Amino acid sequence: MSLKLGDIAPDFEQDSSDGRIRFHEWLGNSWGVLFSHPADFTPVCTTELGLTAKLKDEFAKRGVKAIALSVDPVDSHQRWIEDINETQNTVVNFPIIADADRKVSDLYDLIHPNASDTLTVRSLFVIDPNKKVRLTITYPASTGRNFNEILRVIDSLQLTDNHKVATPGNWQDGDDVVIVPSLKDEEEIRQRFPKGYRAVKPYLRLTPQPNR
Repeated sequence: MSLKLGDIAPDFEQDSSDGRIRFHEWLGNSWGVLFSHPADFTPVCTTELGLTAKLKDEFAKRGVKAIALSVDPVDSHQRWIEDINETQNTVVNFPIIADADRKVSDLYDLIHPNASDTLTVRSLFVIDPNKKVRLTITYPASTGRNFNEILRVIDSLQLTDNHKVATPGNWQDGDDVVIVPSLKDEEEIRQRFPKGYRAVKPYLRLTPQPNR
């Protein structure tokens, strides 16, 4: 069964480039981004892991931990990390899970037989501090992930968890947001959104981002 939004992200214990990982314990009270790669020494994934390392401060200020996965063993990961650091001009600063026995891949439904019987697809999961899956994306092998989009979604999730709003298409942090349709009491609306709102339609009410 594939993981659905709102499901609890499966816990696991597995070796990694940073030692033994107990996933839920490692995640603690942080948000997490878990993303899989078909194998070590693959070109697109090399660029992605380098980019993730460079975004450490962006992840940290959102309270997010990154963790990658490949079906290759730890010694292979260590050699790959040397290549990533060299070619991407960075230092990998997050664990890469060594899933040689496919244990984690099976838990997260990362083996898609129509793509490969042995290699993981390139899936990504955003997991909140309650260990719930909040976003899943699966990319084709030929297309590198857009980590600016991953950060944008995390910004939206963290904002909408704390305020009764949703974020419109192409929203960026700082843009106007949408008041959720379920909020109808005008007094509550005035209290929650003292900057006011603009009703384009009764169901489409735009207001300045409340945490700005």
